[in-house]
Amino acid sequence: MPSYRHLFFDLDHTLWDFERCSGETLEELFQEHQLHTLGMECVADFVVTFRNVNRQLWHQYGAGQITQQQLRESRFILVLNQLGVVQTDITAKLTEQYLLRCSSKSYLLPYAREVLDYLKEKYILHIITNGFDEVQSIKMASSGITGYFRHIVTSQKAGCHKPNRLIFDYARQLARALPEHCLMIGDSLEADIAGARNAGIDHVFYNYERLSHNETPTYEIQCLSELMKML
Repeated sequence: MPSYRHLFFDLDHTLWDFERCSGETLEELFQEHQLHTLGMECVADFVVTFRNVNRQLWHQYGAGQITQQQLRESRFILVLNQLGVVQTDITAKLTEQYLLRCSSKSYLLPYAREVLDYLKEKYILHIITNGFDEVQSIKMASSGITGYFRHIVTSQKAGCHKPNRLIFDYARQLARALPEHCLMIGDSLEADIAGARNAGIDHVFYNYERLSHNETPTYEIQCLSELMKML
């Protein structure tokens, strides 16, 4: 095992349980706004449609095709349209309440806190995320993990997105770390793994969904607890 000194974590889907926090928030909004009265058949359709739309929009944002504001403003409009709901003024309310409520959820992925407790004694920890400053800050504070990390690098702060190597260079320079002393840990083959590889940084693919792929990451795990055996 190389002599790593700095560990860089992705946040959403790697430490913070986005799917659980988002799904719970959407279920609450569905009930509170009685969205079934607008013609939606069930809350499950609402959650699945949001998940698909959100993934597509984040891909476009990461590719520089849309802005942060466009992502936020179009998300629920697209969701309702795909569900056959005529445009209503409720989309602005859903957008505002979703952002506030979802980011305040505290759920972490299994073993996240145990792993951070273990690693903080041996390494300097950092975050590299494509999320937005304010939202990611609330997520980390709500889940009680802010204090584990020396630097929190967002795409908003760095001025570029993963997988652009520049965000990794920015984070590494901020940490005053050499590439050979760094290890990136994340769930996205495109954003985290390809990006770290382009920046000359070793990487761990957190493949919690057990996806089939043809990539060759430096390391691959299916549970965060495996990091305590590796590092």
